[in-house]
Amino acid sequence: MFIVETIKRVTVAEQVMEQIAQLITSGQLKPGEQLPNERDLAVMFGVTRGRIREALRALSLVGLITIKAGEGSFVNKQEVPIPADTIVWMFHNERNNLEEIYAARKLIESEIYRLATQYAGEEDLRKLKGYIEELTKLQQDQVEAFMEILEQFDMYMGQLSQNKIYDKLMQTIIYLRRDSSRKILCVPGAMENSIKTRNDLIQAIESGDPKGVKTSIGQLFKSAQKFYDSIISS
Repeated sequence: MFIVETIKRVTVAEQVMEQIAQLITSGQLKPGEQLPNERDLAVMFGVTRGRIREALRALSLVGLITIKAGEGSFVNKQEVPIPADTIVWMFHNERNNLEEIYAARKLIESEIYRLATQYAGEEDLRKLKGYIEELTKLQQDQVEAFMEILEQFDMYMGQLSQNKIYDKLMQTIIYLRRDSSRKILCVPGAMENSIKTRNDLIQAIESGDPKGVKTSIGQLFKSAQKFYDSIISS
């Protein structure tokens, strides 16, 4: 009887993530060293920038790199190296538990939205409305583009919270919810719901009514629940 290694079913993003993780844990990429930008990494790996972005967020999630807005991605100092296999395991283990992802989303995003409303100024509201306007121009079959703009909206909310930990958690949640978001947005009415609930949130922020903000956040997740339920039961 011969011995073989079990075949792993991994995505493109996971393969990218595993290779970069190996470069870091082996010492080929040093602490403090800046990674090439997304465009260059996409060329190097022969994949899309979206898959590179997924991989970088996963590496950020497990603490191997730090993503600095407007600057790039940097290798963290590793007290105890994390094996690449462990990273792939964490990736699978977390992203596939839809119920836990939804619970984490509701807890973390609600607090981030609440904090963001306290600091959002006129320019911030214009920025958020711009994202909504972009969403309304997309067609039903443009799921990836729609999802990317939603992520930009929520990343901006994370920054607006002015809490570095919450900002980091928002990045983590966005990464973990990607697969479920992709499935949900294919459900009829999901795109329209995403636009409406976020637009309602913007209007509540603009009105300066804390009670209205709380209500709109609650409605956002109440309506999202039925779409999560639809893919969990499918």
